[in-house]
Formats: sequence, C-alpha cells, structure tokens
Amino acid sequence: MGLLDHSQVKEDIISGKTALGIEFGSTRIKAVLVDSNNTPIASGSHDWENRLENNIWTYRIEDIWSGLQDSYQKMIEDVKVKYDTSLQTIGAIGFSGMMHGYMAFDKVGKLLVPFRTWRNTMTSQASEVLTKVLEYHIPQRWSIAHLYQAILNEEEHVKEIDFFTTLAGYIHWKLTGEKVLGIGEASGVFPIDIETKDYNEAMIHKFDQLVADKRFAWKLADILPKVLVAGERAGVLTEEGARLLDVSGQLKSGIPLCPPEGDAGTGMTATNSIAKRTGNVSAGTSVFAMLVLEKELSKVYEEIDLVTTPTGNLVAMVHCNNCTSDLNAWVNLFKEFAESFGIEVDMTKLFDTLYHKALEGDADCGGLLAYNYFSGEHITQFEEGRPLLVRSSDSKFNLANLMRVHLFTALGALKTGLDILIKQEGVQVDEVLGHGGLFKTKEVGQKIMAAAMNAPVSVMETAGEGGAWGIALLASYMKSKGEDEPLDAYLAHKVFAGETAIRVMPDPRDVEGFDTFIKRYIAGLTIERAAVEALR
Repeated sequence: MGLLDHSQVKEDIISGKTALGIEFGSTRIKAVLVDSNNTPIASGSHDWENRLENNIWTYRIEDIWSGLQDSYQKMIEDVKVKYDTSLQTIGAIGFSGMMHGYMAFDKVGKLLVPFRTWRNTMTSQASEVLTKVLEYHIPQRWSIAHLYQAILNEEEHVKEIDFFTTLAGYIHWKLTGEKVLGIGEASGVFPIDIETKDYNEAMIHKFDQLVADKRFAWKLADILPKVLVAGERAGVLTEEGARLLDVSGQLKSGIPLCPPEGDAGTGMTATNSIAKRTGNVSAGTSVFAMLVLEKELSKVYEEIDLVTTPTGNLVAMVHCNNCTSDLNAWVNLFKEFAESFGIEVDMTKLFDTLYHKALEGDADCGGLLAYNYFSGEHITQFEEGRPLLVRSSDSKFNLANLMRVHLFTALGALKTGLDILIKQEGVQVDEVLGHGGLFKTKEVGQKIMAAAMNAPVSVMETAGEGGAWGIALLASYMKSKGEDEPLDAYLAHKVFAGETAIRVMPDPRDVEGFDTFIKRYIAGLTIERAAVEALR
C-alpha cells in the first residue's frame, strides 16, 4: 500500500480509477474504497445482528438492503468530507459475505424461506449422509447440507426451487442480474473439482441419484450458481442495481463487478495467503487456520474442511470455537487482584507482562493442563464445554507456567487438527500469517503459534485491513488484470511490496514442549468430559 497523495486520490475518484469492496460480516457490514495503488481512501460501516426466529438464525431481507445502503452512504459521505468531491463512478466493485448458508428462490425470484446462516446447526443428518455418499467432508454450514436437510425434512419449498445461493451471491445477483459465485465462496456451496475449477461433476451425479425418488422438476446443476475464478468479469452494475446500492442516485450504472466471494477468500487475499504452501491463522474469540495445499488429502477427515482460494487452489481449514476467552478471563483476574491493592492497571501493559511471563515457563508448561472450552468444540467432539485448570501434586505451579498453559490451550484444539495436516498428511508450509487479538502482544502469540505448527509465523505491521479490503483488492485485480498475471503475483508486487512483517521462527524447545503438552491435552479430554457431565 502506498502513501496517500491527496490530489492524486481525488483524481482517481473523479476518473473512476478506484475499486470498492463491501463485506457482510456477522456483526458489521463494511464498505472500503481503494485508490489506484490499492490503498484504502474511504470507508463506511453498519452494525447489524442476526435474529433467532422459529429456531433459525437469520437476517431479514430488509436488514440486508438497509445495511448495504447505510454502509455505502457513510462511505460516500467520507469521500465528500475528505476529498470535497462526490462519487459518481467506480472502477470496479466486489461483494463478499460470511460463507455458506442458504438462500433459495423460485422462478419469479421470490425468497422461499428465510435466509439460513452459517450459524445454524440443524443439518447434522444431512452433513453425515452427504459426507458418506460423496466421500467428501460436507460441514453442516455448507449450502448443500442445508438443501439436503430441507429435502430430508420434506419441506414444501424444495420442489419450487429455481436457484439457490449464498448471501454474497444474492446481493451480486440483485445488482447485476448474474447468478454467479467466486470459486472460494462456491466451494462452501458444493465440492469443487480443482482441475476443472468447477463443481465436481461426479458428485453432482451422486447427489441427483440420491434424491431421484423425489422426482423434483430440477437437477442440481440447474439450480447452482455459476463458478468464476478471481480475475474474471462477473457482470456489470445495472440501472436497478445502481439505485439499490446508492439511494442518493449519483452512482452510474455499467460498473464491472468481480466474482462475489466468501469471508475466507477475502481474508486470504487481505493477508497475502493465496499461494501454495502459505497459510493464515486468525486467533481471537475463536480461531481458524487455512493452509493452501499442493495436492488433495489422502482421505476424508471430519476435523478438516476443504475450500479453495479465490483462484481455485485447494485450502484445508481447521476451525475451532474457543481461543482467547478463558485466557482473557485469567488476565482480568490479575487486574482485579492488582486493583484490590489500589494499583491502577493499564490493560495493554498487563497483557504484555503476563504474555511475556509465559516465555519464562517450562517448555511443556511444567505439567499443567487447561481447557479453554467456554462452548463445545467439534474437533474434539464436545457439544458443551467447561473451562478447566488441572494439575498434579508435583506440577510446577507458578505464574510463568500458568500463563504458558493458557496460551498453549488457546491453540490446543487447533493443534489437534493441524497435526492431522502436518504430521499425518505431510502438508508443507513455508510461512503462516497471523492476525487477530492473540498476536497483539509483540512476538509472544507468534512464538506459541510457531511452536504449535513448527513453521515460521509472520505478523504484518498494518495487521491487514480486513475482508472488505480483501474484496476491494479482488475487484481491483479484475480491473487491472494483465495477460497472465496470477493473483499471488499481483498481491506480492502491487499490494504488499514493501510491506514490513515481523517473522518468528519456531524454537525447537517450544516445538518439543508443545508436542509433550498436546499428548497430555488429548489424554486429559476424559477429565473435560467428566466436568461437562458433573457441572450442569
């Protein structure tokens, strides 16, 4: 990202050398406008929340459009204030949203049932059957799991389906008339064949056979959105679409749009983790790791989700519900302790001090064991969780080991999934980019993550601009795509060139200590199971 030249930025805005990315996250809709150097120049956001209606997590259609319009309006107000100009055209636009979920429409474009988000866990039967039939792990949140569960439940709407898609695909369709998805988002709808960069035809055939006795008027291929890869054009903003996006009426139609993507794909783009043998880890309240693979895995693993990059490379995803919540609770306990002595506490300094203390601990946490399960954890097969600290009489119980065990266990469930990839499947990782709250304290989170993965972990000084910036970059890439410039080269040379990152190599002592700890962690899951049963 380059430095801002005010007059150049204004010229970019007026002449349409910009790109706009809008991402629908779980709690916030964010619009980011970038200039010709891919530097963010204006933004706007809108807070929203999902609703639990009839036991289904959903967002209402009117909330989608009012949220989109509000975030866009705030972004153009930001442009007006900063650059004293109105926004009438844009070089390219892209939309992204929280992945998966289910939006089904009939022939006249009417939504048949309320939008079912990724958060719903009512598709376990469908997930199990499809994983077996397709011989491919189908997570509960995938769109095809929602469709098949609706079939199993004999829901009336299924026979009327003309088209089904995700949130990002829906917004893109309404603004362009095109029923398409970026390949990364499409990989959370139905499994992708990474050779053809399209849905897996053999699996589509298996699905059609599975539901043949229902005699639906549709075949699966007829109702799926078309798959596009990064760089391809995905339609243009229609007159109607321009009015839907910009209620002020200033925005012109005809602006090209890039393929709509999911938040996983935009996260990979925003962290420059698109190339094979790279990966990124987001660690905050929850934690997930995404590693770009060189080849297919040897078998199906329930713990591993397979998606793709926006360019169609296969990605293994390990997602865990719990990460820093229990760690933060312990830090708050020390804050309370200090304040009871009349000591005023600076939280940044407290986190820094306690995190660095963990580096003084024994490699394996001195025999301590902890579980950070505020909620259930599917990787270790827990429907519920109980935060837990356990030690034997000869464990080395001191502050350094206490903090170290809480940092280790924040990545404990994640490591059980990563060990499948790295130790069982031999997945090679040259570098992982870390982002999220765990990495705020300089180098400590990185050292622990590097120990868990036995791979270098880097954190960018800018810490990334998030998914809205990621989809803006994909729009910008489509707009300026050269003959054969791959996305990873574009990101390396046009976006992240000169970006400074702090890189931490794995320390063999830490790696060995984490391996010892994880054996204790797996063996002790029976203790966690007993705690769930006993503490009701």
